[in-house]
Amino acid sequence: MSEVLLTETFRSTSGDVRWGRVGEDGQDPVVLCHGTPFSSYVWRGIAQALAGTGRYQVFVWDMPGYGESDMHTGQDVSLAAQGRVLAELLTWWELREPSMVAHDFGGAVSLRAHLLHGARYRALALVDPVALAPWGSPSFRLLGRHADVFEQLPSALHRALVREYVSSVGGPGLHPAVVDRLVEPWLGEHGQPAFYRQIAQADQAHTDEIQDRYGEIGIPVLVCWGEDDGWIPLAKGRELAARIPGARFEPITSAGHLVQEDNPAELTAVLMDFLRERAA
Repeated sequence: MSEVLLTETFRSTSGDVRWGRVGEDGQDPVVLCHGTPFSSYVWRGIAQALAGTGRYQVFVWDMPGYGESDMHTGQDVSLAAQGRVLAELLTWWELREPSMVAHDFGGAVSLRAHLLHGARYRALALVDPVALAPWGSPSFRLLGRHADVFEQLPSALHRALVREYVSSVGGPGLHPAVVDRLVEPWLGEHGQPAFYRQIAQADQAHTDEIQDRYGEIGIPVLVCWGEDDGWIPLAKGRELAARIPGARFEPITSAGHLVQEDNPAELTAVLMDFLRERAA
């Protein structure tokens, strides 16, 4: 499956954002948001499938500090910053009410943009999002507390650590070549410190700030969850859906946390049904 090339640049308040789109101008806009430690690459198949229907123009982007976007010392890559950047990006794209599909940390980013920065969506689909406390594994917290130490690891050890970390997401669809592609942005002079920077700045306070406001959400919401998610339990998905008025909950079979890789066919079908209903 071909990925969407990030050929365009947006200068955000947290650094240059690389982005791309697929599908015809004038079709219903859909924005896809990735999580951590991933990039827009994880949306490649679903982006192409949505655009291939002829109904949608699909926008993908790498958050500042991730993938092909800017990585630099002192960069603010917190959830607070990413929520602001998403709101800025939607304004710059001149998308007044796109449909939003967001995974993992991207879920918190999309929720913050909507609840705190006035971003308006026609509909919101959340895929295994980081949205409810508590979150962050013991290893995640360890890396964050000692980011300055881990940044100094020899490159070979760092590569092994990141590969093991990415691989820990598990799931039946995580091919070694996909792991390689997800690890690659975190290597080298800029990638290695960026990997630990984004973990160090991941603060649960940024979801605590909004989780009591989910009852205010007045747009159609779909919550999808991999039934075998080993990073965030399925029960969190049910709890989140219960907090959002009228939200629909859809467990995805044979899928862990990275649903896009484990069961892209079922996830795509569920997303298409949801988006089609919203357009009716």
